[in-house]
Amino acid sequence: MKLVVLHGPPAVGKLTVARELAALSGWKLFHNHLVVDALLEVFEFGSPGFVTLRERMWLDVFAEASASGLPGLIFTFNPESSVAQEFLEKLADGCRQRGDSLHFVALTCPEETIEQRLDDQARGGRKLRSLAMYRELRDAGVFKKPVMPPSEFTLDTSLHDPATAARMLWQHFTGGRS
Repeated sequence: MKLVVLHGPPAVGKLTVARELAALSGWKLFHNHLVVDALLEVFEFGSPGFVTLRERMWLDVFAEASASGLPGLIFTFNPESSVAQEFLEKLADGCRQRGDSLHFVALTCPEETIEQRLDDQARGGRKLRSLAMYRELRDAGVFKKPVMPPSEFTLDTSLHDPATAARMLWQHFTGGRS
């Protein structure tokens, strides 16, 4: 299985680009908030139970998706300090052991674009929508850890609409073949 990890800060467009890539590729989309939102019904964000179960659920989904024979899975991920560095090591180890290929794709955009997108109504669920809270978390260094492995592809989402970004990624993964 090819596991594509689209990562970047809040409001960079991870889910929007991931949806377009899933539609183009036929790969399944596993948005990190599916687990986060479910666990927030029971646990406080960042609590030991939340962190342990979030990591376990993410890794279990990757393993089961691979075992089921999925050709590709797209995972959206916002690196932030409640995620242990070891999670990325476990992720890489699991992929290696299963024979899956792991691909990190960094989505970026200017800070002013992030700040404009934060209050977009499309950011549903429990996504971060407060500009003041975003600035507080950013300034406290919350989005600096875990340190991501080098990305094989970096894309500035302010320069491309989501469909174009997805096509660029699909071309990267297929070598231009459809």
